[in-house]
Amino acid sequence: MLNLYELRIFCYVRKIFFLPAILFFSSCGQSGTDTGERIITVSIAPYKYFVEAIGGDDFSVNVMVPASANPHIYEPFPKQIFELRKSVGYVSNGYLGFEITWLDRFYDTNRSMKKLSLNKNIEPLSTRHHHDGDHVEGADPHYWVSPKCAMIMASSVRDFLCELNPYNRNKYEANYEALLSRIQALDSITAGLFSGVKRRSFMIFHPNLGYLARDYGLEEISVEYEGKEPPPSRMKELIDRARADRIKTVFVQREYDTKNAGAIAGEIGARVQIIDPLSADWLNSTTEIINDLYSSLTESSK
Repeated sequence: MLNLYELRIFCYVRKIFFLPAILFFSSCGQSGTDTGERIITVSIAPYKYFVEAIGGDDFSVNVMVPASANPHIYEPFPKQIFELRKSVGYVSNGYLGFEITWLDRFYDTNRSMKKLSLNKNIEPLSTRHHHDGDHVEGADPHYWVSPKCAMIMASSVRDFLCELNPYNRNKYEANYEALLSRIQALDSITAGLFSGVKRRSFMIFHPNLGYLARDYGLEEISVEYEGKEPPPSRMKELIDRARADRIKTVFVQREYDTKNAGAIAGEIGARVQIIDPLSADWLNSTTEIINDLYSSLTESSK
């Protein structure tokens, strides 16, 4: 049996050896790799589609802005920050308003995670959208809705996943090629549809189809005025323009109020069409938007 002096020595030695071990395993727990789980945090749900399509089940995806939330002014919940702390990578938009406020804080929260901004290699559309708060978006952030931009995004995600997990590079390359084929098919269909329409302008409350319009020769008319609801003078201009262009549909993103769009639609005898560009099912959502837009333009051309 140990005497009191020997017991003190034993406890001291055990503390010296055990404390570093405890610190080591605690630090591993912060990385999200102690159980083999690899978490990637993405700003918006459509980016989840690209990570999962290319990465398969190698990564768990934490979406910062959930469905039905406004990504321009969103504030994250504690659970999302907890998942962020365990993430091995972050995929950002680069232009979204909430990122202007939060992105540096996210990076400070987890300085070891790799970073990817999907606006890289995409030619931006300039804009100055004012939203609630102090930030101003200097470029249109909605590039993910365009299939042409999506091809660039897919390439960036592939490279990012290969950097995070180079051992599965062949898998990511194969999955990327399969995804690229689907996007290219949608791009070809989209170009064919819009090449044949006579009237090429469409009206939307919040201007989130600007890149789609640019890439396929269309014109987007925004109801929103500098990121806010339009004043009466602007409403009159919109109604006159809609009548002149024989616009039959006013598009509204699911997250937005339909009041002003409904007022214009009522004046010109048009309908309000809800679209969902923030869906996590990017391919089906984008395909639906393109088909709805084509139907609207076809109706305007009659």
